[in-house]
Amino acid sequence: MRTFPNPFHTPTHRQPAPKLRIAVVGAGYWGPNLARNLQASADWDLAAICDLDLERARKLAATLGEIPAVESLDELLDTFDVDAVAIATPARTHYGTVMTALRAGKHVLVEKPLADSRAHGLEMVAEARARGLVLMADHTYCYTPAVLKMQELVQAGSLGEILFVDSTRINLGLVQPDVNVFWDLAPHDLSILDFVLPGGLNPAEVSAFGADPLGTGRDCVGHLNFRLPNDATAHVHVNWLSPTKIRQMVIGGSLRTLVWDDLNPQQRLSVYDRGVSLDRQPKSAGEKASDAVSYRLGDTWSPALPEREALGQVVAELAFCIRNGQEARTGGASGLRVLSVLEAVTRSLSLDGQASPVEGTGAAEAAASGVELERAR
Repeated sequence: MRTFPNPFHTPTHRQPAPKLRIAVVGAGYWGPNLARNLQASADWDLAAICDLDLERARKLAATLGEIPAVESLDELLDTFDVDAVAIATPARTHYGTVMTALRAGKHVLVEKPLADSRAHGLEMVAEARARGLVLMADHTYCYTPAVLKMQELVQAGSLGEILFVDSTRINLGLVQPDVNVFWDLAPHDLSILDFVLPGGLNPAEVSAFGADPLGTGRDCVGHLNFRLPNDATAHVHVNWLSPTKIRQMVIGGSLRTLVWDDLNPQQRLSVYDRGVSLDRQPKSAGEKASDAVSYRLGDTWSPALPEREALGQVVAELAFCIRNGQEARTGGASGLRVLSVLEAVTRSLSLDGQASPVEGTGAAEAAASGVELERAR
């Protein structure tokens, strides 16, 4: 089981650590959420907002108590003494922006996906490791109480052997100008699976089918399939065109099945003691054919979960990892595994859904990112 230090509980006898200084780059859709949580955090001093649209940066800064605003990353790094940079810009800009910040000796939190290609992601992770800096992907869902509980249940064996995963993330959403629906939405589901499943996200190959019924030039509807260990299977459905919004993941096990419904705050998680039972002892073909399948109809229960904003936990873990020189639960290795699957998806789409190998998942990526980071500051 992969375990991570808990940055959210500090012994009461310790003096509060001095605040770290950080700037937010990108004042568009996600930047304001990051800025608000950083401003509210006991760990961080929000030093500046940076955006190429200076007026947009100023408007965001004004809502946070007249934080300084600048329009270029170079100006930001030359003017303000910060420990870290939080980047909320389009995926195509991540490589250049992250590398500039790392080369300036800054820790980095970057919006998903980690980069626009696995090659760029590898360079970013290598640069961070060489400089002893924290590089963290903002896979926000991995910090929600629901997903933390999912990981606990799955890795404790409460579901038994995993038989299938079925994930749906659909809504009437914005057609992105630079990425298709897989690169926009699937990183959420893939990062959750990487965090929850024993062994992480490690498929040998994937098959992906996409459609562009509106003629936008990029897939707006997509289905992704890949194998899990022991002949289990995973399916991820993403869609920008659905009039209804669904965020749901079903993880079926040999003992129990877990259902996560992110849009149901009264019951985000349900655990069903229901399923199919079959004697899985080795048998001849004739004996297998004569087996009768039995169905288990047991209780359903819903774990109690605290309500807290996941981004608050994201920025707390970033501070913890910087102070303690440790890898975040969504650090470079996790970001690279997600990128590797996304690139295999792109290859499969170009081959009309044929299975495409996934490069570099598994132990090699973990080794590339480094588990323990040396302090650089």
